[in-house]
Amino acid sequence: MRNRLEWRSTTVASVEKIAEDVRRIEFAVPGELPRFDPGSHLNVRVALGEGTTTRTYTCLPCAPGRLAVAVKQHEHSRGGSRFMWGLEPGDAVEVALPENRFELSWRAPRYLLIAGGIGITPIYGMALALAARGADLRLAYGGRSRSVMAFAAELKTELGDRAELFAGDEGRRVDVAAEIAALPADGELYACGPIGMLDAIRAAWTKAERPPGRLRYEVFGDSGAFAESPFRVAVAGREVVVDVRQDQTLLEALRGAGVDMISDCERGECGLCAVEVLDADATIDHRDVFLSAEEKAEGRRMCACVSRLTGGSARIDIGYRP
Repeated sequence: MRNRLEWRSTTVASVEKIAEDVRRIEFAVPGELPRFDPGSHLNVRVALGEGTTTRTYTCLPCAPGRLAVAVKQHEHSRGGSRFMWGLEPGDAVEVALPENRFELSWRAPRYLLIAGGIGITPIYGMALALAARGADLRLAYGGRSRSVMAFAAELKTELGDRAELFAGDEGRRVDVAAEIAALPADGELYACGPIGMLDAIRAAWTKAERPPGRLRYEVFGDSGAFAESPFRVAVAGREVVVDVRQDQTLLEALRGAGVDMISDCERGECGLCAVEVLDADATIDHRDVFLSAEEKAEGRRMCACVSRLTGGSARIDIGYRP
């Protein structure tokens, strides 16, 4: 389960646009900061409507006493990106000290790093840390165009031929199967990006009969196949009907309506918040990496922390029994 978070009151120290739709935001943090490894993430309290909620961003390498994140501007933001892009130097923001659920093993003879879009944020720190240790690595970084690929120039400078950029508008895409085939049997793959890319990586890794323990990945919860739309759920056994706004998750809406829910990662990875879908009149937009492709196709379960309906309504079972 999630560790008890230690919150700190910070001040925005700087804001810098590092790609067409990506901002780097640095916070000045009072007191001593514990050391954190690449892949760590930062929980930030963001204003949402009349209240606040928590959004999670990858910690970037930065100076002592500072914490930094990179945030993509999303057209259909659930509130986090809109809040973060509105920050200016001097603003007060509450953040929790970093925690890590996407750790490097530091054991592999060779590392393959694959990033898609803003998924570069954890991979960026990993690549620099591995290069500093003299590790054998390759980075395959894909994006819609070079203009939206944060850290691309720096990574090419630091890694040279060990980094390859795949810009969509140049007709280039990461060949996941070929990348995996070139990785030695005892190598490890770390990936972060849109759900479609992660699904392709998992399928190719399984097809190549690679050890599951040598594949690590992280997903971001707004990487769905459809734009966010409001929808409604009725909770079986509770006589409760909950409206889920475009800018909130099903999990947040259920809790806001007084429905107790169990959860942990809140990023679609652990499955603790998965609910049964008894019936639905709209498509489920699965945004998790917990359910299998077969389970998603059946449409009988969904992870409340990230997945949602494309509209309409559904009746769900959260396991409550009077």
